[in-house]
Order: sequence, then C-alpha cells, then structure tokens
Amino acid sequence: QVQLVESGGGLVQAGGSLRLSCEASASTFSIYRMGWYRRAPGKQRELVATITRGGGTNYADSVKGRFTISRDNTKSTVYLEMNSLKPEDTAVYYCNVEFLNPSRDYWGQGTQVTVSS
Repeated sequence: QVQLVESGGGLVQAGGSLRLSCEASASTFSIYRMGWYRRAPGKQRELVATITRGGGTNYADSVKGRFTISRDNTKSTVYLEMNSLKPEDTAVYYCNVEFLNPSRDYWGQGTQVTVSS
C-alpha cells in the first residue's frame, strides 16, 4: 500500500497562485506516472495534469499555460504550481500515482482549493 500526503491547498483570490505538493511513501523511481485530478462541486472528477517517470507531461486544456506539474524524484514528490487562478478552479484536488507490472494506482485524500472572485 502506498500512502500519499497532500498539502498546499487553501483560499486565494482570483489571479493568485498556489502550490500543491504530494509526497508518496514509495520510491518515485518505481512510479510510472504521477498526477493531479480535481472534483468541483456537482461535477465528476477530471484530470488536471500528469507527469511520467521520464518527464512527459499532459495538461487539461483549461489549465494549459497557467498550471505547471513537476516531480522531484529524490523526494518522491509531485508538485502542481497553479497561477492565474480562476473561480472555476475551485475544487478538491487529488494526487494520483500509477505503477506498472502489475498495473495499479493510488489516490491521496484530497486538498481543497477555493478561488474567490
């Protein structure tokens, strides 16, 4: 079982910035992909951004140019730098890590991000 500890959520005004962190209890070198997802009130969970072990990234169109995902393999940590935040970014943000062979993934407990207008 892999434990994920998220931090960095909070309340910010529109246009502001936040940085989310997620530390995994497993060696990041064994993790294929790390990512962030979010669930806004009344909506389904959606992908925000992912990053592979090799550094390949993928972003939702709604956050491209504003959010940046990165990972520190020495700390088993993935980050999400969020700039130019909008009220529609308000959601609970979840960290996710994926392993291969066998394929499995794990979720964090979620951290609330609230953007006021």
